[in-house]
Amino acid sequence: MTNFPSTASITDDVRRALEATGVDLDAIGGDAEVRSPITGEVILHTRTHDDEEIDAAIAAAAEAFKTWREVPAPVRGALVKRWGQLLTEHKEDLATLVTAEVGKIRSEALGEVQEMIDIADLAVGQSRQLFGKTMPSERPGHRLAEAWHPLGVVGIISAFNFPVAVYAWNTALALIAGDTVVWKPADAVRLSALATDALLAQAVREVGAPEGLHHVLLTDRVGGQRLVEDERVALVSATGSVRMGREIAPLIAKRFGRALLELGGNNGAIVAPSADLDLALRGIVFAAAGTAGQRCTSLRRLIVHSSIAETLTSRIIEAYKTLNIGSPTVEGTLVGPLINRASFEAQQKALARAVDEGGAVLYGGTRVLHDEHPEAYYVEPAVVRVPSQSGVVQEETFAPILYVLTYDTLDEAIELHNGVPQGLSSAIFTNDQTEAERFLSASGSDCGIANVNIGTSGAEIGGAFGGEKETGGGRESGADSWKQYMRQATNTVNFSGQLPLAQGVKFL
Repeated sequence: MTNFPSTASITDDVRRALEATGVDLDAIGGDAEVRSPITGEVILHTRTHDDEEIDAAIAAAAEAFKTWREVPAPVRGALVKRWGQLLTEHKEDLATLVTAEVGKIRSEALGEVQEMIDIADLAVGQSRQLFGKTMPSERPGHRLAEAWHPLGVVGIISAFNFPVAVYAWNTALALIAGDTVVWKPADAVRLSALATDALLAQAVREVGAPEGLHHVLLTDRVGGQRLVEDERVALVSATGSVRMGREIAPLIAKRFGRALLELGGNNGAIVAPSADLDLALRGIVFAAAGTAGQRCTSLRRLIVHSSIAETLTSRIIEAYKTLNIGSPTVEGTLVGPLINRASFEAQQKALARAVDEGGAVLYGGTRVLHDEHPEAYYVEPAVVRVPSQSGVVQEETFAPILYVLTYDTLDEAIELHNGVPQGLSSAIFTNDQTEAERFLSASGSDCGIANVNIGTSGAEIGGAFGGEKETGGGRESGADSWKQYMRQATNTVNFSGQLPLAQGVKFL
């Protein structure tokens, strides 16, 4: 139990943070409610953009692209550098908004803003390294090379659980690539989006970049569909559910646009007999219970060797009992609220299904603190034992449920691990090098992220983030992800004075 802030005090903190980041409070007012999951009550109202404003934003971004694409990439990097500096200066303000709108504890909210700062640093360096290869030509006196050019308008659709970091992952790389951006944030996190956009607007003014490079759209699913279907949007980067991906992917493909999809993550971790259980325990508890189980990389399935399953499960339950559940504004809280009632109901439905399919709830799943705040949804993280054939483990429930399955051989464990439609993040806890290497091999984890002796959550921006199968196949953040925001051209230069044809073809 914790002391809760009043809704009025949350609103006051939010207003101060918005004003500090440069948001005009008078200009954003409207009829759309923004609720804080901390108390479940309305903290502010915002306006909603209509169809005409959505069209105007896309048009402005398309027009600005014509200028921005001609700016040298290192100069584009200067904009992202200044944005990163402003993010650093306003880290506390943005974290306040993330906590108020999502319910993240302070350290996690600050960590999310740090991800924005980190990707800005990476993108600034990348702005001087948009490399193209030179290849040998089969024709004498010819040079063959590849070049990378700006792509166009990038439409970004982001989810509530990482309201600002995912936008920054895309925007920092898109801007240094020479693209412009139009962003539709989730309805629940409009205030974080407005503050983030205001800081980017300040950076644009200070470095003298063209107007119209970036836009934020406060709109619903229908407005988001307009962004998806617009032929002026070269790339749609969308983060959300598999259901959302199934809806928008055909619309993008129909017009031959590009899609970067980050969808569901039904993540699993294998715990081998050789594992350091103290280390595994810490990794499991954070990955499963952190952010109230509302990360796309949250641990959903724990696949434990039968010889240690009872011991490890008991230790997880004991650790869960020590987790402080309550207001994320209170120091010492480790588990904040679910985003809304729908998330709570989804959790309860999944728990009931698990029991119907032969499972047993070993701990948690109960709603707490509802007497104090009937519109806020706080729950005890749940530990559920399920049989390997259980159907509920095939689906991702965005709530703190940890399904425990057992195995006897590593082949069986990998089969269980890979036997779900999603493929985002994965882990194995083992001190056996052979087991670790097998898990990381082509016949091991089928996920985009595979870890050894760390949990499934907590990716760094230096490595590409994304998954396989129903997770969508997209890659954001580090490595070569910048290439998704550019178009590739192959150039052939003939300096021979002759005109030999490739493959020895003779014509004239």
